[in-house]
Amino acid sequence: MTQLRTVQVLGGGSAGSSAHVRSLAAGLVARGVQVTVCAPAELNRLYDFPDTGVHFASVPCRSDPAAVGALRAFCAEADLVHAHGLHAAIRAALALRGRPVPLVVTWHTRAHHGGARGHLLRLLERRTAQAAAVVLGSCSELVDRARRYGARDARLAPASLPAPRGCSCAVEDRTRAELGVADRPLIMAVGSLDAHRGYETLLDAADQWRKLDPVPLVVIAGEGPERDALQQRIAAEDLPVRLVGRREDISDFLAAADIAVLPSRWEARSVLAQEALRLGVPLVATAVGGVPELVGDAAELIPYGDAPALGDAVTRLLSDASRRGELARAGRVQASTWQTEDETVAQVLSVYDELTR
Repeated sequence: MTQLRTVQVLGGGSAGSSAHVRSLAAGLVARGVQVTVCAPAELNRLYDFPDTGVHFASVPCRSDPAAVGALRAFCAEADLVHAHGLHAAIRAALALRGRPVPLVVTWHTRAHHGGARGHLLRLLERRTAQAAAVVLGSCSELVDRARRYGARDARLAPASLPAPRGCSCAVEDRTRAELGVADRPLIMAVGSLDAHRGYETLLDAADQWRKLDPVPLVVIAGEGPERDALQQRIAAEDLPVRLVGRREDISDFLAAADIAVLPSRWEARSVLAQEALRLGVPLVATAVGGVPELVGDAAELIPYGDAPALGDAVTRLLSDASRRGELARAGRVQASTWQTEDETVAQVLSVYDELTR
């Protein structure tokens, strides 16, 4: 039997999509599939794709002729190309133009911009949806979106991630000591510092929490274009909030937290929500996108942009250890219902077999 040859294409690569591609690539290689990962070099430094047994090809996240030509060369011998995210899908569609090679596209998120840029991104979403043989959406809302945009075949494919490693009490104590919160509640948020993450609402709520005794410390892990504006506001208002940048030990931070918060305008399958529930950390999240179907009844859900609702939900949890315990137990139960990495690989491979049969 001829070995199936696939190319996995990543663009900028969010933490969720990059971790998913690494997990998927490892599973495909274990099943005898030949995998080439085409992505910017910096992603390989973070995720070490060759360690999974794949061939890694450094391809910049650009759509100019040189970058598309490089990607086209790597796709030349592929039986199937799988692009992850909008920018990767655009470049893969250009690289495959005129070639009868099936293109699978996974949508991990959607465009968040307004105005002319948002209009352009939605047009590109429509074009990539129509160019793909199959669109895999990581939540039901993305599947519906792909169908509205004219996808020939759109299916739900929850992108599973590796479970976070467990943290010992000693690690949790060390993390809390590092942050100086031995006797204070620790509230944790994780994600790129972009406008759609809702961190302005989180800062509004943090102002409300200054009335509590002891005052909780809010820690936000991540980098992005909003960092300077957020830091300036934190300093100007003397808010109990700390930006710690991109961290490799997020699981340690989350395990040490009393509460995790997800104030985003939209999420599909939030990495923070998955890790918090698996670790048994009570979660307060906005009821947007794929969050309700991901967390079920295992989190406190609030409207987006409602600082008083966020502030009140966290305040109630901090004063109610019994409710925090209920959410911790419910989170682990909910996480046990999610598709495993093996099941995700099997689902994707069945799509590949269908398209290359």
